[in-house]
Amino acid sequence: MSHSKPRGRMAAFITVLAALLCFQSCAVLSEMASVLTSLKRLQFKIGGVGDFRLAGIPLSGKTHLGQFSASDGLKLLQAFSAKKLTADFVLEVLAVNPNDGTGGTTRTTSTLTSLESRLLIDGKPTITGDITKPVEIPGTGQASTIPIRLSLDLVEFFGDKRYDDLIELALAIGGGSGDPSRVALDAQPRVTTPLGQMTYPGRITIVSMEFR
Repeated sequence: MSHSKPRGRMAAFITVLAALLCFQSCAVLSEMASVLTSLKRLQFKIGGVGDFRLAGIPLSGKTHLGQFSASDGLKLLQAFSAKKLTADFVLEVLAVNPNDGTGGTTRTTSTLTSLESRLLIDGKPTITGDITKPVEIPGTGQASTIPIRLSLDLVEFFGDKRYDDLIELALAIGGGSGDPSRVALDAQPRVTTPLGQMTYPGRITIVSMEFR
């Protein structure tokens, strides 16, 4: 009889401890689920292409090869002949954080710490890039602009195209009537959350037609 009471107290203690651990685990799982839900609600879209330069020549306002000066045309032809036609530009990515406190959500500010991505041109994978510093995306439902500066050699990835075709491709993306639908990003965002750094469980394709 003298040993039964301590054993009973120990059993009760273990039961209470197990219940507390279960409660804490459930709370952690609930918080993780909430964070993951908020994480998935963060959406991205390509807003446009800016400051496009081909072999150092600005393409702003140009829509066809005939608009280049004789000296610029010669420079482009020499770069193509040397098999190095470098395109430098800024890809503007828009990010929306819809966690604005409405519809049952908690208003939160997300900090994007990485946007590791591969640039796709007409669906063809090319170079990789990332943001250079963390970007805060407030929970206002309004789009924040994330500029990503990129540089690639068109000959390296599109060497099967003729000179005129490469110039037209560059103008189609970054010229006067530039079409951002020609480019996309295969990306994997990383965001700071109340539980620490979290990377998206899968990659996403960022396009210009819609937020994803």
